Amino acid sequence: MDGIIDLHTHTTASDGSMNPGALVRHARAKGLAAIAVTDHDTVDGIEEALEEGEKLGIEVVPGLEISVDYKPEMHILGYFFNNTYKNIRGTLNRLKRSREVRNPKIIGKLNELGFCISLDEVKAEAKGEIVGRPHIAKVLMDKGYVKSIEEAFDKYLSSGKPAYFKKEKLTPEEGIRKIIEAGGIPALAHPIYLNLSLSQLDDLLGRLKQAGLKGIEAYYVDNTKDETGNFLRLAMKHELLATGGSDFHGSFKPDIEIGVGRGNLQIHYEVLEKLKGIGFALGRESRT
Repeated sequence: MDGIIDLHTHTTASDGSMNPGALVRHARAKGLAAIAVTDHDTVDGIEEALEEGEKLGIEVVPGLEISVDYKPEMHILGYFFNNTYKNIRGTLNRLKRSREVRNPKIIGKLNELGFCISLDEVKAEAKGEIVGRPHIAKVLMDKGYVKSIEEAFDKYLSSGKPAYFKKEKLTPEEGIRKIIEAGGIPALAHPIYLNLSLSQLDDLLGRLKQAGLKGIEAYYVDNTKDETGNFLRLAMKHELLATGGSDFHGSFKPDIEIGVGRGNLQIHYEVLEKLKGIGFALGRESRT
């Protein structure tokens, strides 16, 4: 099989604007051959996405994106085959409870700062899905306190800002291990956001490879051409699969389109074939 794919997308199950079925239909309309649904700390949208993909003839890879304890923030992507994504729900439920404790703290601090915003309003914005900071940011924007979701994060919600509260997180090694234990394939998401020198990233990848890391998101919407080249060389050095995706969030990030990002992405199906090869190899190892 050939065609263009996107291995990093989000739905309303976390902080995307499209429900899982709508996301799959959108990907199909854009001519993609396959997508991975990689919501933050949840797999709740997977079943709907798989069903829609089966109807439309577009391949859907179950996935997720786990936030791990690292400064600056680090995310680990997990990709699953043969319905093994269900095995990680226990870990995700624990992380969800941590988020539920944090949200009222964020809203309480925003109230102290003079913003009239309630948890009920944020829950309504989330439409019954997991409530997160993007939903809080959207309510702030809708009420005119900020002009964009990005401004809400930059001024109030990001690490080090007035309304930021840390939630319980796994260490990078724990996140990798939990994905592997559930039968998944862990990959480092958007290394560009780690703000590391190449030598620092080289050292980090060596450490994470020892913990079981299998891939690095070398193709990403915010990479320059040189950065992509550097990540590809590091992937080769550490024998990691070079994955990639747009980090599509729908209307919450309107300048980023599924499959192509800002027009600078083109990830071929060959990447998914290699990912499947790793998955099959891990499956054989688990049976020996």
